[in-house]
Amino acid sequence: MGKPRREMIFVALAIASAVFYALQTPFSKLLMDAGVDSGAQAGLLYIGAGMGMAIIFAAKNARGRSKEQHLQRSDAPAMIAVVLLDSVGPLLLMGGLAGSTAETVALLNNFEAVATAIIALLFFHERISGRLWAGIGAITVACVLLSIEPGGQLKVSPASLLVLGAACVWGVQNNLTCLLSKRDPVQICMVNGLGSGMGALLLAFAMGDRLPGFSLAVLAMLLGFVASGLSIVCFIRAQRDLGAARVGAYYAMAPFISVFLAWGIWGQRPGALFLVAFALMVLGSWLSLPSRDDSAAAGAGAGDAAGDEAAD
Repeated sequence: MGKPRREMIFVALAIASAVFYALQTPFSKLLMDAGVDSGAQAGLLYIGAGMGMAIIFAAKNARGRSKEQHLQRSDAPAMIAVVLLDSVGPLLLMGGLAGSTAETVALLNNFEAVATAIIALLFFHERISGRLWAGIGAITVACVLLSIEPGGQLKVSPASLLVLGAACVWGVQNNLTCLLSKRDPVQICMVNGLGSGMGALLLAFAMGDRLPGFSLAVLAMLLGFVASGLSIVCFIRAQRDLGAARVGAYYAMAPFISVFLAWGIWGQRPGALFLVAFALMVLGSWLSLPSRDDSAAAGAGAGDAAGDEAAD
C-alpha cells in the first residue's frame, strides 16, 4: 500500500473517532427525551462499550495476532481506581445532560483537558507550557460563561456543575490511565467498560433509576459501543501511525461536531453568550494542542509502532 493512501486511511480513522464520540451527547439527550433515566443510561452506555471491546479483544486473540501486553496483577490497584472513577463520572455527566442542553454539555466536556493538565501538574509534576496555560485560561472562561443560567441574575447552573464535576473525575482517571499505558488498550477499555458500567448501574438503581424497555436499552448500549468503543479503537489505531499530536488535533473536533448535531436536531438558535463561549472554546482547544515539536516526536515514535501493527 502506498504511503499517501495509507496515510489517508489513518486520517479517516482519526476523523471517524471524533465523529463517533460526537454522537454520544446529542443522542444520549434523545434517549432521555424518550424516557431513559440518566443514571441507567450512563451504565448502559459503558456496558455497551465494554461488550463491544470484549468482542474485539476476543477476535484479536483468537487470530493470535495481538502483540499487546495484557494486564498484570500489579496493575490491579490502578485498574480498580479507574473503574471506580468511571462509575461516577458518567452519572455526573448524564445528570448534567438531563438538566441542560446537548450543545452546552458538549462544550463543557472540554474542561476535562483542563482538569487533566492541572492534576498532572500538581501530582505528577508535569510541565505546562505557556501556550497550554493560555488554552486552559480560554477554556475555563468559556466554561464559566456556559455555566451561567439564562436570565438577568448571575446564577450558576447546577447541571453545568455536574458536567464540570464529571470532567474533573475524568481528569483524575486520565492521569491514572497513564500508569497502564503499556498494556493492551482494548483490554483496558473492555475491563473498564464492563466494570464501570455495572458500577454506574448499581449506583443508578440505588438512586431510584429503572432500566428502560428492551429496545431503548439496546439502543443505549449500541450508542455506547459506537461512541465510546469504536471511537477508542479508531483513535488508538490512527494514533500509532499518525502520532498522538496529529490524531489529537482531529479528535478535538468532537465537541464542536456535537454542537452542530444538536443544533440540527433541535433547531435551537444560540445566544450571544453561547457564541462567545464557543469562540473561546475553539481558541482554547487549538492552544491546548501539542506543539509541532511534540507532534514530530510523537510521529517518529508512531511510525515504528505502525510497522508492527500494519497487519491488524
